[in-house]
Amino acid sequence: MVFVKAFLVGGAICALVQIVIDKTKVTPGRIMVCLVCLGVLLGAVGIYEPFAEWAGCGATVPLLGFGNNLWKGMRDAINESGVLGLFKGGFTAGAVGISGALIFGYLASLIFKSKMQ
Repeated sequence: MVFVKAFLVGGAICALVQIVIDKTKVTPGRIMVCLVCLGVLLGAVGIYEPFAEWAGCGATVPLLGFGNNLWKGMRDAINESGVLGLFKGGFTAGAVGISGALIFGYLASLIFKSKMQ
């Protein structure tokens, strides 16, 4: 049942974003930035963490979850280092995900040919 809930929540988030892409003239890049910022905002006000506990990976994998992860890293670093944590907390929290995306993207570029025309 955990997998079904995660699938439904993650699918609902993605479906809502797809509706925004289809029905508005907002670019996908701006929508992605808004999702990350919304995740940070919802994490900062304390809404996202209970939602993520209930929804599981359906809420932590999309960009909203990445924004919440950045917030948690900043919050912990601020508690640890003060104001300097504002600058290093997000980088520390997001380093593994960003590094993984870069490494696997590079490996995929070596294996597959680009079909750009």
